[in-house]
Amino acid sequence: MCLGQDDNADLRKALREGGDAALDAAVAEAITRKPKGHDFVIDRRQSGPAVSRHMNVTGG
Repeated sequence: MCLGQDDNADLRKALREGGDAALDAAVAEAITRKPKGHDFVIDRRQSGPAVSRHMNVTGG
């Protein structure tokens, strides 16, 4: 669960389908999948981007 990665949790769907309890469960489950740290590796010799999704796509 990192803004620079493709993994995500659909919190809107959880809230709409199951209310507050489902939202709480979805957030708790998402936290268990969150990586311990960032895995951004910037290698100037690499031709591709360091992250799979850039911040301008995320909205930052």
